[in-house]
Amino acid sequence: MSHLEITQRDLRSKSREIMDAVEHGQSFTVTRDGHRIGELIPLRRRRRFVPREEFAAMSRNAPDIDLDAFRADQEAALDQEPTSPYER
Repeated sequence: MSHLEITQRDLRSKSREIMDAVEHGQSFTVTRDGHRIGELIPLRRRRRFVPREEFAAMSRNAPDIDLDAFRADQEAALDQEPTSPYER
């Protein structure tokens, strides 16, 4: 969707319609006295579920994992002594 310019007066008088448009992906630049003063943009919504087919498609190009090296890296990380940032 395009990025439309609206006045502060439009925002005040048509706020419901504008917020509905933002909710559906529309972005706006708000102006006052001909000067740009802000933007209204939709928030990104995080998906909680990725369908199996989509995950499989994304994973096809992932590099192979060397499980022995992965386990060795985990063991090495566990063997390290935790240090406090205050003990300097």
